[in-house]
Amino acid sequence: MTDHHHHHHHGDAIADHLEASREGVRALWISLGGLGLTALAQAAVVAASGSVALLSDTIHNVSDALTAIPLGVAFVLGRRGPTRRYTYGYGRAEDLAGVFVVAVIALSAAVAAWQAVERLIEPRAIHQAGLVAVAGLVGFVGNEVIAGYRIRVGRRIGSAALVADGLHARTDGLTSLAVVGAALGSLAGWPLADPLIGLGISVAIIRVLRIAARDVARRLMDGVEPELVDTVAAQLASVPGIRAVERVRVRWIGHQLHVDADVALDAGLAFVRAHDILEEARHALLHHVPRLADALLHASPAGDDDLDPHAGTRHHFVGVP
Repeated sequence: MTDHHHHHHHGDAIADHLEASREGVRALWISLGGLGLTALAQAAVVAASGSVALLSDTIHNVSDALTAIPLGVAFVLGRRGPTRRYTYGYGRAEDLAGVFVVAVIALSAAVAAWQAVERLIEPRAIHQAGLVAVAGLVGFVGNEVIAGYRIRVGRRIGSAALVADGLHARTDGLTSLAVVGAALGSLAGWPLADPLIGLGISVAIIRVLRIAARDVARRLMDGVEPELVDTVAAQLASVPGIRAVERVRVRWIGHQLHVDADVALDAGLAFVRAHDILEEARHALLHHVPRLADALLHASPAGDDDLDPHAGTRHHFVGVP
């Protein structure tokens, strides 16, 4: 494989990354507008009806809309190239934005629970319950449309943060259906339905918080799907000239993957041939591993099992095979 081909595919990776970032930002701003309109419509009904369940749902929609701002900033920041200080670039900003998303979800859970407990202590009737039920349906439809859009775009560009935000919106859409239940309970003459549904929404937010916090923590801890590691290892093992795949490490940085792997080659290979095999392997990974930004491959000589090619440095890496 020639250097010309190598540079060509590296340029393709950069172009794909920039296009993915632009598409992510576009999806975020569209969803921001859609959720903002949904929240405004619900807020108007909250002012007229005093429904705490609808207030909780409106808070959800506002929080969903606000999470688009840090994610959008992170997508734009991630377009910047590597520097001598940030040698991997700024893609990690997307993962850090997830911390803000988790904080907003936690805040919305606390506010919704506080409002619900307040109404349990001092129950109030829901005015215009029929209008509240309609507003709940509006919240469900608005969230579901935005959720589907975010998830589709997130999966297409390889952004776990955008997919998770879409799943969050989908969960919020389901809680909007609970608002309909509160309104129907009020129409049936059960005033406690509203605050109880509000508490149920708070529990649903906490469940979303647990999932979101887990996913963000995994990203920050460089956690990846084990199947992804298996895919990289299998692809490397299929390259002619590679005798064994000794170690594979994969990490997400934003919506791009980085691979670091050790492979074994025949000990008698000329340097140029060994380099060509590694380039062929890197080329294969760039073609077969979606959203791969780059792969760093290290070669060790295969042959005598009694000879450890890393004997001189192995004592520096306790616990590493």
